[in-house]
Amino acid sequence: MQESSSLLRNFVAELMEREGAVVERIEPDALEYMAPGSLQQSLGVGEFGRIGFRGELAAGTERAGFDSDWLERLERVVGDRGRVARRVLNPGVPSISSPERVLEHGLTLLNGVHRLNRVSASWTRYLLLAFHYTALSDEKRDGIVWLTFNLSNASALDEMVESLLGFAIGEGAEDRSRSVAGLSLPPMWNGVQINKVVERGLPARIRRSLSGFLKSMQKRLERDLLRLYDYYNDMQQESLQKIRKQAGETAREKLRVEAISREYPIKVTDLEQKYAMKIDVEWIQALELILPVQRFELIIKRRKGERRFHLDWNTVTRKLEPPPCEYSYGWEGGRMVCDEALHLVSLEAHSACANCEREYCRACNPVKCPKCGWQ
Repeated sequence: MQESSSLLRNFVAELMEREGAVVERIEPDALEYMAPGSLQQSLGVGEFGRIGFRGELAAGTERAGFDSDWLERLERVVGDRGRVARRVLNPGVPSISSPERVLEHGLTLLNGVHRLNRVSASWTRYLLLAFHYTALSDEKRDGIVWLTFNLSNASALDEMVESLLGFAIGEGAEDRSRSVAGLSLPPMWNGVQINKVVERGLPARIRRSLSGFLKSMQKRLERDLLRLYDYYNDMQQESLQKIRKQAGETAREKLRVEAISREYPIKVTDLEQKYAMKIDVEWIQALELILPVQRFELIIKRRKGERRFHLDWNTVTRKLEPPPCEYSYGWEGGRMVCDEALHLVSLEAHSACANCEREYCRACNPVKCPKCGWQ
């Protein structure tokens, strides 16, 4: 708690100084300021003042914290600055003593073969996209997920994102942000490409981030459905028993059974709506990272066809990047090679049609089955 308060104080102080304020840090976690008019309006503060970030505050000190409206105030000041950034880094390119062994452990083709052609030093461009999601059901959850890709081949780097971010903001990284001109780089993806990747790749990452919450919510739903069933079933059995014994007013009990039969599915629907989940997603940041790599140039073969492809060995993580799924943009599992264009796809993206049961490549046919037209 103390560390987070200090980080917030330092951020507020630096931001106010950038906006023209005079700021003095007061230990342990406070600051005094003199703010210009524009900053006063954006932050909703006076010309002079004191801000405290934890503990007991002196009289006249305004409290700022993560649980207050100060994050919204700071967002008004920051605006769109920092949402898009680029870093060109050079951690050095070590040699690889056994490329064949690295490739053997890093690439699994379930229905094809590959051959290593050569390994060469190169440069590539990474795109790191951050999204904030808010999931609202009977409870609320929110979080941040990253989509991170090598733009030269669409490899998804979910397991490497923390290392890449840590290196990008680390003090030891050599920043060569103005030396892009001489580098041979893959082109930046256009808006259509990025939208397609986000549409196909983001839902799976959000589901993974929410997996614990979804399991808990499913258990609560099943528990409440069971309680509801027991309640209405007990009432119904009671009335049916009276009807069988011809005790009391049989007609009235029959009407009661009919009412229970009508009411129960309505209550089930209400309960399902209570646990239905709405998820709002907002893009918050994009980072373009340019790094040197060791490029594994491959020949992929499937039956009589062959295709040239490459995977990059990442110089930050010192690992071979995973092969892409050229349909779902996922990161896990082995890869199938399709017969038509030799796409690399996941098992799910090369599964059987739900109608005719013929396996087909979703990268080649993203809309419908090529045999029966099932969508």
